[in-house]
Amino acid sequence: MKLKISKLNILFLIIILVLIIPQTRQPIQVLLHKGLSYVSSSNIIEKEDRILVKDSNWQLKSDKNYIINFIDSKGKVVFVNFWATWCPPCIAEMPSIQELYSEYKDDVVFLFVTNEDFQIVEKFMTKKKFTFEVFNPINTIPNQLLTKSIPRTFIINKKGEIVVDESGALDWNSKTVRQQLDQLISE
Repeated sequence: MKLKISKLNILFLIIILVLIIPQTRQPIQVLLHKGLSYVSSSNIIEKEDRILVKDSNWQLKSDKNYIINFIDSKGKVVFVNFWATWCPPCIAEMPSIQELYSEYKDDVVFLFVTNEDFQIVEKFMTKKKFTFEVFNPINTIPNQLLTKSIPRTFIINKKGEIVVDESGALDWNSKTVRQQLDQLISE
C-alpha cells in the first residue's frame, strides 16, 4: 500500500504545525486578525438605540500612577478600549489605535483599560513603541461598558451616550472612524 502525499497535504501539515508551536502561533493569529480588521468597520449606533452611561463614578489608575474618575470626562468624546497584551486581536488593532491616539489625543479622552499588571504592560508598550496611557479599573466598571470579550471598544459622545460599540479587531485609524470622531467633536 503506497501512501500518496500531495503538496497540498504537506502545506496543510505545515500550517497545523506552525499553529501548534506557541512561538509562531501568536504572530500568525495577529496577522490574521490584522487582515480581518481591514474588512470590518466601525458603525455609529442610531440615535434611538444609543445607551447612556449612567454609573459614571468609575475610577481608574493610570500607569503613570495617578487616579482619574470617569465622571471627569463628562462633556467630552471618550474612546474606551478594553484589551490585554496576550490577546492577538488586541495586538492586531493596537498600531491603528496608536495612530488614532496620536492624532486625536487633544480632542478625545482615550481610556485603554486592562486588568494586567503595569510591569507586563510597560514591557509590551516599550517593545511595540506605543505611547498612550494605560489604566487599571479600581472599582466596578459601569454596567453599560461591561464586557466578557476583548478587544472591546466604545466611543461615547459628549452627552454620555455610547455611539460606537465594537468587538474584535478593527482598523481604528480608518477614514470612517476619523469622520465619526470629527463629527462627535464638532457636536
